[in-house]
Amino acid sequence: MTSVLGVALVLVLSESTAAFVSRGYGASTHVSITREALLQTVADTCRDVVEAAGHEFEPMGLYPEELVRACLGPTATGEVSAAKFYTALQEIYMQNSLVDRDFANSAPHHFNSEAFLEGRSLIMEGMAAIKANVQQENFQAARETLGRVLHTLQDFYSHSNWVELGYTEPYIALIRPDLILENLADVDTATCSDCASGTCPNPILPYILKEKKLTSGYMGIFSAAKPKGKCSHGGASDLTSKKNPRGGISKDERRSDNMALHDAAVNTATAASLQLLEDIRLAVGDNDFLRMMGIARSSVVCFVIDTTGSMSDDIDEARSVVYEIIDSKKGTQDEPSEYILVTFNDPEYGPMIRTTDPDKMKYEISQLTVNGGGDTPEMCLSGLQLALTGAPASSHIFVFTDAPAKDIELMDTIEALISSTKSTVSFFKTGPISRRRRSIRAASYNDYKDLALASGGLMIQVSKQQLSEATDVILDTSTSALVTVLQQTRNPGKQETFPFTLDESLKNITIYITGQSITFTLINPAAVSQSHTEASGKLGTIQTVGNLRRIRLNGDKLTGTWQIDVNSKQPYTLKVTGQSTITFIYDFVESFEGPHPGYAKLSGRPQAGQPANLMLSVMGRKGSSSITVGEVGLVTVSGTEAVSNGTTDIGNGDILVTVDAVPEGEFVVILKGTDKESNSTFQRQSTTQMSVSKVNIQAMVDSSVEPGKAFELPFSVMTQGSGGQYIVSARNDRNFPMSYPNRLDLTTGQYANDTLTITPPVDTPSGTDVTLTLEVKSSSGIDSNYAVLRISVVTKITDFIQPLCEVVSVLADACPKDVSQCKPFQWELSTNLTDGNGTGIQSISLRQGDGTLSYTSLNSPIVQANYNASCCSQIVEFIAVDKVGNVGKCYHSIVSSASPPSLTLPLWLCLLVSVFVITDFIQPLCEVVSILADACPKDVSQCKPFQWKLSANLTDGNGTGIQSISLREGDGTLSYTSLSSPIVQANYSASCCSQIVELIAVDKLGNVGKCYHSIVHSAGPPSLTQSLPLWLWLCLLVSVFVVRT
Repeated sequence: MTSVLGVALVLVLSESTAAFVSRGYGASTHVSITREALLQTVADTCRDVVEAAGHEFEPMGLYPEELVRACLGPTATGEVSAAKFYTALQEIYMQNSLVDRDFANSAPHHFNSEAFLEGRSLIMEGMAAIKANVQQENFQAARETLGRVLHTLQDFYSHSNWVELGYTEPYIALIRPDLILENLADVDTATCSDCASGTCPNPILPYILKEKKLTSGYMGIFSAAKPKGKCSHGGASDLTSKKNPRGGISKDERRSDNMALHDAAVNTATAASLQLLEDIRLAVGDNDFLRMMGIARSSVVCFVIDTTGSMSDDIDEARSVVYEIIDSKKGTQDEPSEYILVTFNDPEYGPMIRTTDPDKMKYEISQLTVNGGGDTPEMCLSGLQLALTGAPASSHIFVFTDAPAKDIELMDTIEALISSTKSTVSFFKTGPISRRRRSIRAASYNDYKDLALASGGLMIQVSKQQLSEATDVILDTSTSALVTVLQQTRNPGKQETFPFTLDESLKNITIYITGQSITFTLINPAAVSQSHTEASGKLGTIQTVGNLRRIRLNGDKLTGTWQIDVNSKQPYTLKVTGQSTITFIYDFVESFEGPHPGYAKLSGRPQAGQPANLMLSVMGRKGSSSITVGEVGLVTVSGTEAVSNGTTDIGNGDILVTVDAVPEGEFVVILKGTDKESNSTFQRQSTTQMSVSKVNIQAMVDSSVEPGKAFELPFSVMTQGSGGQYIVSARNDRNFPMSYPNRLDLTTGQYANDTLTITPPVDTPSGTDVTLTLEVKSSSGIDSNYAVLRISVVTKITDFIQPLCEVVSVLADACPKDVSQCKPFQWELSTNLTDGNGTGIQSISLRQGDGTLSYTSLNSPIVQANYNASCCSQIVEFIAVDKVGNVGKCYHSIVSSASPPSLTLPLWLCLLVSVFVITDFIQPLCEVVSILADACPKDVSQCKPFQWKLSANLTDGNGTGIQSISLREGDGTLSYTSLSSPIVQANYSASCCSQIVELIAVDKLGNVGKCYHSIVHSAGPPSLTQSLPLWLWLCLLVSVFVVRT
């Protein structure tokens, strides 16, 4: 039987995903807050996209697998995998967690020590980088920044006194740099009373609460110093909490003395996260937002093609394969979500062409021509580097060449990128085979074989005449929900029997064997066999071309344990794949301590001689609850299998695996379990090979970099092996100039520190993503490790003003008051959109309404937008986004009411919160807390028996106070609490026949605020009828319209 290498396996239940990120919120963690906000925003976005396409959005639950199915399933047939969505979520969670490790002592990253302006700057810089990255399709960089920004935003509500001041909704100014952070306590103002026990319910001074002064706790990991009378963060790690005033105001953990405040902080942090995500969604658009979140068909076609003179036939075959993929898989889940093309020659390579448009891919590959070459080696690895850094993680990349690599010095970089991205690279090598190296670092075709093996790909050697037969492999892998059941290699070759388990969910099962002089016999669970000599047998069809044997199993009902007996004296590889939504993703992680301990993704190889931690997310056909995990272990690809000695049902699919003995040599991860839907045993295996190292590299990117400015990256290196001189090398995929030490002197067990400097050219486009690979190798070359880092180049943002909308005219007189008579009639809206002195409007899109939107040139300082619609579609909302991602909304309704025709006057609308502040005055503001309108029927003629309710909070900030509240529009009943209170609660109840309400609040100096809401049904998202905690601050004439009367 097989040996057990993973002697100790710990499966940690992750009920609320608290096990692998900062445990800063106790029962409610940063990850649980982030997860709730992400899933809700993705669900809302998917609903809009699916319904706009004329389909029903019907998720059976708010979990990743079901959201992906409901979002992608209605538009195409086939299996829908959630692996990309899970990967995107984990990237965001991990980066969120890293803030507690890498910036534990940075006050702005946590809004500690009253660092409000600095904390907001981090959020704004991050939001600008996210929008710029998405615009350049650098989605991974955007996700990583999003995780960090959300952490800082969420910490504001736990570390400040915002909820103690009575606020239940987010502080919109944190994501609105054009708004002032008001009423901040200055450094000389005492804010807390002494709390000797450290667990006082609310130590904030009464004066601070009365005056609504904003403060946060001071945090000292290395020093107890803080200004006199200031609040501390609190907790065992905070030295300032032992200095008067003692205690702390952190709401990170839920305790008996702070349960209400903790819960309020969690709720407000969740609402704030939703608010920030909605701003990004509006800025980048629904489709790119979903791409950023990994909501896309899993198949990506990525070709890296040699265009030297001898490659004409190969290019023709690559072109033919692309055409076949596009034409045969259109309208199915197997249709690629993205096409990537990279060419290489000598000395040129690139650029990378990336598109979601199949016709553009057809055009680009049709334009390829051959030229140059002659000295045989070509710039293959440079082209492959572009593909690995540009393609989504876990992509299948196909390289076509007939020559070895000239740029062999990139070999270590390519191996690091393969390991980091978990992408699979397969080579189609045509022409004669040469095994001779000219020198120790000269290239040979074995280099391609090594890279294919490291990535879990194939090295296929065929003649140019045979190439068309071998490319069926590309059609096999250009498919959705592709999983690997088994992958092994033997070098040297030997006779061996390989068992593997096929479960009921698997379809299109294919076996690949590469090597020379191979014989094999395949045996199914019923003991029926087929040998390599039977091209078409009882079990499948066998295709032999070059060094490849491709076996496609027949039909269905293949469940059970199979065997394949392989015999060869030459090296060979064996791979079994299929289609299934049962799969897993994983990362090696390392624990960290501090005020908020957690787990962070390991960049590079795990440490030799030490226990290794893995984080797994398991996906089933109906969510992770439909899977029972049995065995998890590490498998040596050239030896026997290693599995765990126990299993634990972990519930939601997130498990932490601790293995106390990592295999020597190359290994992969294997997972076995039971599919509850079919009660069948399944087996899955990762493809990317890993190995251990005694070298450890620590480096972090703490900000974006501006074009033309040098960026310094500190890094630290340690070895547990022999000390001495170690070689340092670094490369980036943009060829930006860099400087760094070529060597470091290491002492065993001690870190050596140094700095790398990289300078993006001044003309680098904002949003450019730079992938930096840092490698450290012993002088003997025996041991090495790497770190792969992403750096975003973002132009400094000076435009913080959102586009404005002025309604010029509304022609709706023809629309009848009786909505049932609306069909024959039309109405029109004319508006002017401007961006003031900003960067200019980049896009305009219709968010709500069934009519037609047109507009004049976006290059004009005033863009005229015109909207035409049936009188049955009574509400319109469109979005204007400027060139740096500021978002403005334009909203209008023609719903008939008894009020004056004020909606036809010019309106100025604002971004997200929709508060347009005239700088000389402070107006009352309106926050919609809840709407209960689910009972209202879509058919207005049936409205009479039903009621709806609205609850809102009215405030005057630091103004003179609200003097009066009146009902301007609506036939219902308005009531409100005392006007002397800083927050006035207003409640409105009406018949469902009266679908619009507008309240007027006037302060003591005559500043006027309006609160408007409509429950008119439209094609827009139904969020306005949900009792969510301020899912949005609504737009001017949606929630808050502020003017000076």
